[in-house]
Amino acid sequence: MTSRVLRMLPTAYLYALDTAIAVILIMVYLDFARMSDVPPWLGYPVALLVGAPLALRRKRPVLTLGIVLAAQNVATLTHITLEPYSATAFAMYMVATTCSQRVAVGSLATALGTAWVAVLVSEPWPESFGLSVFLTVVVCAAWALGRTTRIRRSYQDRQAAEASAKAVAEERLRIARELHDVVAHSLSLITVKAGVAAHVASARPEQAKEALEVIEQASRGTLVEMRRLLGVLRSEDSRAELAPMPGMDDLPELVTRASLAGVEVSLSVTGSLPDALGLTVYRLVQESVTNVVKHAAPARCEVSIDVGDDAVRIHVVDDGPGERVLAGGGGGHGLIGMRERVAVYGGTFWAGPPAGGGFAVRAEVPLS
Repeated sequence: MTSRVLRMLPTAYLYALDTAIAVILIMVYLDFARMSDVPPWLGYPVALLVGAPLALRRKRPVLTLGIVLAAQNVATLTHITLEPYSATAFAMYMVATTCSQRVAVGSLATALGTAWVAVLVSEPWPESFGLSVFLTVVVCAAWALGRTTRIRRSYQDRQAAEASAKAVAEERLRIARELHDVVAHSLSLITVKAGVAAHVASARPEQAKEALEVIEQASRGTLVEMRRLLGVLRSEDSRAELAPMPGMDDLPELVTRASLAGVEVSLSVTGSLPDALGLTVYRLVQESVTNVVKHAAPARCEVSIDVGDDAVRIHVVDDGPGERVLAGGGGGHGLIGMRERVAVYGGTFWAGPPAGGGFAVRAEVPLS
């Protein structure tokens, strides 16, 4: 209710401003009518028709302009006043601002044509010429200001639409990366466990059954998360399943799944993070552990996450073969994705075999 009231305040203010100007013009024209030789039954209605419609110029701009212009032409022809069509200019601004170019140009031509005729008929030359030039400047200035306002608003609307489209595209790209991380991690776990099951199926059926259970759990979890992520990419008419994105609290479950694939992971976490940054840290650890499962299992892995005052530091190191990820020279899409995630926050990233052997991933992400 409060937000609705706040949205209505600017509109109410503008209508109040129009009403105040309408009242002022009515009072001015009533004075003109009283000082002229025109009878009250004509002068007072003309004064009302010059000012009153301006209170509704935002709802009916063309109709308002027509009524005000006609009333001012009558005031000019009957010598109520030779005021240079300021009320018409006020109405013309809204026509130029809200209407199409064809309507705006037609309204300007009609207003100037009828006003010139009224002035030329009511006043002798050269006074009529000077007044015609003056009212032309006033009305054209209001029209030009209105068209400029319309163009500026149109430009701002296009910028807002482009920014919205860009945000949607970036969000969908982020979702695609999330989907890659989910699928890559789960398929690596499934592949390892499927190999174990095939290897021990005849000799140790209990371990084969355990491996198949892990595959089932990983598959179900992956399908749920894929359904949620893909639901966001569907049309707006489709309702995506709402579920929280993974974060720091989900790291123990990630470690448990890795242990089922033969990687003993020790996890150390100090401090807490906001959800957005927590998701980034989760994906960094997930991708790092996935690399260990894919290339070095069985192995031992240490995951350390330290949230300091100015940055969060992620350190993942294992005792597997250090050359496994760097083979081929490319470093793999996983490292590229992790480096991009860290770069979004202006952090630093390093991956490679440390001096003591194995493979390590180190990242530092600023908190500011």
